[in-house]
Amino acid sequence: MMDSEAHEKRPPILTSSKQDMSPHITNVGEMKHYLCGCCAAFNNVAITFPIQKVLFRQQLYGIKTRDAILQLRRDGFRNLYRGILPPLMQKTTTLALMFGLYEDLSCLLHKHVSAPEFATRSVAAVLAGTTEAIFTPLERVQTLLQDHKHHDKFTNTYQAFKALKCHGIGEYYRGLVPILFRNGLSNVFFFGLRGPIKEHLPTATTHSAHLVNDFICGGLLGAMLGFLFFPINVVKTRIQSQIGGEFQSFPKVFQKIWLERDRKLINLFRGAHLNYHRSLISWGIINATYEFLLKVI
Repeated sequence: MMDSEAHEKRPPILTSSKQDMSPHITNVGEMKHYLCGCCAAFNNVAITFPIQKVLFRQQLYGIKTRDAILQLRRDGFRNLYRGILPPLMQKTTTLALMFGLYEDLSCLLHKHVSAPEFATRSVAAVLAGTTEAIFTPLERVQTLLQDHKHHDKFTNTYQAFKALKCHGIGEYYRGLVPILFRNGLSNVFFFGLRGPIKEHLPTATTHSAHLVNDFICGGLLGAMLGFLFFPINVVKTRIQSQIGGEFQSFPKVFQKIWLERDRKLINLFRGAHLNYHRSLISWGIINATYEFLLKVI
């Protein structure tokens, strides 16, 4: 009797309200990773775009840093931020997907696949990187806008997209293979090593110390991965600088660049030192901003 009376006095409304609210709380938590990734990317592109442009010229033409800077000086300040819209759109979208999908897919695979956590997180990282490649057209247009050889053909993002339209949808996805390879593997290394590296840094006791550790952790990983995948980006840049004509394979373009640069490995890494410093700054900003916003939002 006491059991039945107690059962009758239970507040079912409160129980159901908690059940109704929990999905909304979960959804907010899930979207947080996408939003933080997006804001981190915006912050990074706005700060580092001029450095990226110098690096791009070195990748495309194999010239020294001084010559690349002189090229930009001749182009004038008006053209310094030319082509920033595509990377701004691309990076905010792809980094939102990179961080958000990685978290979502890791949880999903962990629940439904009986495999070690290392394996599920690695697969999640590769899948997130593969999804990012959907936005290859933005990276493609950025390449065209930054190449001074195309300055007289179009002056903005819309014109560049329009110029590619007559060549078919495949033209927007030149360079897809190196992008898929780069994104998948770099994501695995980034998410797999981010935690262990931070654990070996001095213990942070303040918010500013956490910020510094996150910057160092992201910066070191970004610099290392940027150097490791630099030759792939060189080939990707050459492939994407072409409009129309034959779709050349990655090995064929690599061989062509290898011969042009006197078959010397060091010449494939022209601009790598600048890329190292750019990646150090960029991924330091990205990781620090992402982790900071994750705590604040």
